[in-house]
Order: sequence, then C-alpha cells, then structure tokens
Amino acid sequence: MVEERSFLTKFFNGLNIFILLLITLLCIYPVWYMLVVSFSDKAAVAAGQVFFWPKEFTLSAYAMILEDAQFFKSFSISVTRVFLGAITTFVVVVLMAYPLSKTSKDFRPRNVIMWTLIFAMLFNGGLIPWYMTMKSLGMTNNIWGLVLGGGLPVFNVILVMNFFRNLPKELEESAIMDGAGPWRILLQIILPLSKPVLATVLVFTIVYHWNEFFQALVLMTKNDNYPLQTYIRQVTVIADASKLDAESAKRLTNTSNQTLNAAKIFISMIPLLIIYPFFQKYFIKGITLGSVKG
Repeated sequence: MVEERSFLTKFFNGLNIFILLLITLLCIYPVWYMLVVSFSDKAAVAAGQVFFWPKEFTLSAYAMILEDAQFFKSFSISVTRVFLGAITTFVVVVLMAYPLSKTSKDFRPRNVIMWTLIFAMLFNGGLIPWYMTMKSLGMTNNIWGLVLGGGLPVFNVILVMNFFRNLPKELEESAIMDGAGPWRILLQIILPLSKPVLATVLVFTIVYHWNEFFQALVLMTKNDNYPLQTYIRQVTVIADASKLDAESAKRLTNTSNQTLNAAKIFISMIPLLIIYPFFQKYFIKGITLGSVKG
C-alpha cells in the first residue's frame, strides 16, 4: 500500500512537472519565434519555412531599423509616456487609496466615492464622449493626452486600498498619539510598508502605458506623435495594394516585411523583459495581500 502511494505521488509529481514545462514553453515560444523570424531571410519567412531556428541568418532587419528615424522617435515617445504615466498614476492611486482605506466613520464620503469608482470601472460613457472630453481639454496631439487618458486605473486603487486596510491599525494609532499627521503617517509609515503592492501597481502601469496603442489612434492626427506600439500596429496592418499608388505600394512592401516587423516587435518587448525580474519578488505578495476582501 505504501509503495502504491509512493508510485502515485511520483507519477503525479512528474505529470505536474510535465504540464508546467509545457505551459512554460507555450509562453516562451511566441517570444522566441519573433526573435527567430527577425534573424531570418524575408523570403524564407514569407514561404513559411521558419519555425524554431533562423533560416538563412541575417541582420538586415535590424540594419533597416537603424535607418528608421520614426521608430526611434516613437520609442522615445513611449519611454516618456511610461515615465510620466508611472509618476502620475502612482501619485493619484496612493492619494485616492489611502482615504478610501478608512472606514466611513473616519472618512464620511468614503462609500459614495467607492461606489462611484465601482460604477466607473463597470460602465463608461463610450469612446465618442471620451474623445470629445479629451479634445475640449486640449489633450489631442500631445503626450499628456496619452498620460492622463488612463491616469486613474480603478483596479489599482482597489488593490492598494485593500493592502492599506490589511496593515496593522496599531501603527497608525501609535503615530497619531505621537502627534503625527495624515501626511507624515502616509509618507513615513504606510508607504514604506507597502512596497509589494506599490511595485505591483508600478508594473501594471508600466505594462499598460507601454503596450497601449488605441488611444494614440484616436487622439493623434499626426504619425510623428505615435508611441511605439501604435507605430508598430500601423506598419503591420495589411492594406489593399491594388488601391495604392506606386509610392504607397512601395512603402507597403517595406512595412509588410515580416522579418522587419518581427525585429521591431522583439525590440519593443525588451524593456518589459528587463523590468519584470526586478519586481518579481514583490509581485505575488502585492497581488495576494491587496486582493479584495469580503
């Protein structure tokens, strides 16, 4: 009986390892495929001959990127957007989550604001009213439209709020007895203890601002103002070449180069691949402790 249980334990452990390895490979392969395609010959990729290893290894795609001034301009716009967006979202989320972590007795408008946030998270006014509002505020064709267009992620507010609520109340009570005010409590006690959830929110914010492309399609009327993901999206869209003039058809031929597009996509993934390892140790803890309580 003991040997049978030992065999079943080893079998299920081996099965779990196999399944986890399979899931890992499924997650890694798309990134690997983009890298392989970027190093392959354009004709081999178009013929569907590239799967796991580069076919007719070449660096021509990366050489073409070095000559693409718009790629680097869009890259810099995305970096600026991430930097400004991370700071703006961090400040707004913390300042909103801290009072909402109090009870309605300590902060009377708490329930009204909370229900308003929940309603806004579940429903919205639609794309056209959003665009009209952004245009009336002068948020078109400038970086602040991209930064402030999604500057208050309600999910992040709820995550940070619940993390604050899980912190020991005695710490804040002791600080109040020592004469500390709300700002000092927030900056010197709450925030230093909230590194896991703050790191998690920072990762969410960076990923959102780096990968988001639709807002720029709506708010930007000039291609020069496109962030990187919007630029890549535009050059990978397949158009009907029969309706284009000679110059546009030539441009389409260049931008439809799968090898070149793969190189651009892979380069756009590098910043996120670099960032994740530094925040990994905080990520799971921040999600767990900041989860919604009943």
